Amino acid sequence: MKIDLHEELPAAERELLRQRRQPRWTSPMLAVLTDKRFADAEWSYERKLDGVRCLVFRRGKQVRLVSRNRKSMNRTYPELVEEIGRQPIDHFIADGEIVAFAGNRTSFQRLQQRIGIRDPQEARRRGVAVYLYLFDLLHLGDYDTTRLPQHRRKALLRKALRYSNRLRYTPHRRHTGLDYYRESCRKGREGVIVKRRDAPYRHGRSTDWLKFKCVNQQEFVIGGYTEPEGQRIGFGALHVGFYADGKLRYAGKVGTGYDRQTLRDLSRRLGRIERHSSPFADGDEIAAGQTHWVSPKLVAEIGFTEWTAEHRLRHPRFLGLREDKAPRKVRRETPGG
Repeated sequence: MKIDLHEELPAAERELLRQRRQPRWTSPMLAVLTDKRFADAEWSYERKLDGVRCLVFRRGKQVRLVSRNRKSMNRTYPELVEEIGRQPIDHFIADGEIVAFAGNRTSFQRLQQRIGIRDPQEARRRGVAVYLYLFDLLHLGDYDTTRLPQHRRKALLRKALRYSNRLRYTPHRRHTGLDYYRESCRKGREGVIVKRRDAPYRHGRSTDWLKFKCVNQQEFVIGGYTEPEGQRIGFGALHVGFYADGKLRYAGKVGTGYDRQTLRDLSRRLGRIERHSSPFADGDEIAAGQTHWVSPKLVAEIGFTEWTAEHRLRHPRFLGLREDKAPRKVRRETPGG
């Protein structure tokens, strides 16, 4: 199957196409958190998915699923590789999110049972169904499509691929976008991503994509842990932080959200990266005598209710480890930042 872009596009948009060889890598576009809420038909409203970002590269028979920090995920999600390999279009780059479900909600915690697995057979044995939602098209055939407006790229994405149970097209709203956001919050979802319909695909963070969040959730770097108490195994709580001005700043202690398997597995990983001194530039309230310090190499996804006046997390809970984010790139998410 082949799509003639010059036939599909109006004359003005044909000029935006660039003929070029498909690259081995391209940086994903990232959304900016905002506390503003608006309804505007010039923007598209998509469900915010609680999973792992995935860039899909298909070139002939070769399929590559790549995380936002350039790690191959082919062996972790072999059934998705197979699904992409069956597509009639054999030359494209698409942007999407890999998810697992708990009920009718995407669940990063459930996806944890697949993250980090390098054995395709073991990945399948876990029995956790995974799905790939695609929402953008960066390259098609011999052409770079990133300069096309967002609504056109998405229309091409919908036409170019065949969708199935495993491979899904991400729907969007326009005129009822604000209602969609409120509906998402009522249903306990994470929020929506709002995209300017006439904007190109920009490699990096851009205000052409915005995050309307229903809940507070972001990545933090693990810098230490406490001893378990009572019947607890592994460890008691994690000390976490974020980078600001090149220094790791303390954000608080996370003591909930772990099952026994997580406590066991994460404890082993923490033991391998222990160090003698604190990696935090602050955090004087940490009881040093009761804390094991670790090198800031692991990134955790943490949910919480709010930030306190002292810049600490209120009611934090562990959701899972992230392998698609470099620790040094973890910042405190702030509106407009």
